[in-house]
Amino acid sequence: MLLLGNQFPDFSADTSFGRIESFHNWIGENWAILFSHPSDFTPVCTTELARAAQLSTEFASRNTKLIALSCNSVQSHLSWLNDIIEYNNKYYGKIGQKQHFKDAENNLNVDNFPFPIIADENRHLATKLGMLDPLNLDSISGIPLTVRAVFFIDPQKRLRLSILYPASTGRNFDELLRVLDSMRLSDEYMLATPEGWNNGSPCMIEPKVGSEEANKLYSSINTLQLPSGKGYMRVVDQPLINENKKEENK
Repeated sequence: MLLLGNQFPDFSADTSFGRIESFHNWIGENWAILFSHPSDFTPVCTTELARAAQLSTEFASRNTKLIALSCNSVQSHLSWLNDIIEYNNKYYGKIGQKQHFKDAENNLNVDNFPFPIIADENRHLATKLGMLDPLNLDSISGIPLTVRAVFFIDPQKRLRLSILYPASTGRNFDELLRVLDSMRLSDEYMLATPEGWNNGSPCMIEPKVGSEEANKLYSSINTLQLPSGKGYMRVVDQPLINENKKEENK
């Protein structure tokens, strides 16, 4: 079982973009988000990959690479892309979704689809990474399908986030973008993000940062006064992600 902080396994795989000989080399010095879906040509999965494609430039601007996975073949993936693209260009937003960032990726086609889909027909990776759902079986073979897993892998190839969704529940890729921003703030500035936080909102100094260090790092700290008097809720304005700390905190 993979735990947060563990080295994420390296592997080779066939994808809709061709062969990846080393997943670690493919990631390079970027973040990566590996997400699985139960099957091609299914309704919820189609909506998910369309939304991920729409947000691909947002993830790319954060040095983050997306890669999907299911137990279908490369040929199945390539054929399914036509449906994803048609849904994205013709139907997205007509079944209740918001349409943030939609226009930026509204001209998708098979040749410019922004991320690869791994073909794991023998379920080797799905088994290794704990992605199979024994309650969700293929209607023809009776073999378990992949759940809607999400793995965040950092540039050091460590697992930083792991979420499993049931097949019936589509993921919110805007939320994954929000989580990515939060994690990068923590890595770069030792800041935590409170409930309901969105990019640009105030953050909280992590408990591991002592008072002396905090005063050096952050120019304006608002310590909330609570009955315990422990002074642990220290609020600061959010710095710009990837900006130089010294410049940001002068």
